[in-house]
Amino acid sequence: MTKNTVSENETLVDNDTGIKQVSRRKFLGYAGATSGLALFATACSKDEPYLGVNLGSGDIGLLNFAYALEQLEAAFYIQVLKTPFSGITADETTFLTDIRDHEIAHREFFKNALSTNAIGALEVEFSSITFSSRASVLGTAMAFEDLGVSAYDGAGYLFKDANFLLLAGKIVSVEARHAALIRELVTPNSFLGDQVDAASVNISRTPAEVLAIAGPFIKTKINASNLPTG
Repeated sequence: MTKNTVSENETLVDNDTGIKQVSRRKFLGYAGATSGLALFATACSKDEPYLGVNLGSGDIGLLNFAYALEQLEAAFYIQVLKTPFSGITADETTFLTDIRDHEIAHREFFKNALSTNAIGALEVEFSSITFSSRASVLGTAMAFEDLGVSAYDGAGYLFKDANFLLLAGKIVSVEARHAALIRELVTPNSFLGDQVDAASVNISRTPAEVLAIAGPFIKTKINASNLPTG
């Protein structure tokens, strides 16, 4: 059976063919959505002096917002697997590897789909995380996954193109599974935790709220001032 590995630039590679792949499990059928993005994309300024990386406006801005979050999550799980925490089990390694591969697939999808409209690679800041500690790693993973779910839920209704809303719905369903799995690793039978309100509706956050929470983990200054708000 062909075994895939992660190359130096963290793109999955088939060892037999050397061909780069989005995911060893061909995660989510994105080919059609990619062509739609290419047709929709319009030029936007990504870098403005003193204002940081500009996500852009409209649907493109929202897609760059999602791309920024996927960059953060992918970078986190890549580091987790590079420096496994003390006492990590075989099952935990398998689970975290699968999540890493999903996040890389998400990141690469947005990067390729946005093409020249994509923001650049973000510099992350993980000094507050103790990667040798199971509690620190899983606690951070839980926070990132919960944040990701609330981010997609909050941004989804802002999309003008229904195809992008459908795409966000597909990805958030995967992020929700990540969140549930991490919560089970931290505390069994707590997969929902406090991420739903009294009516069992997922908690959502605006892009501004999400970036304020994610900010301490991202060195690159992000300008989200042009994102839609309603």
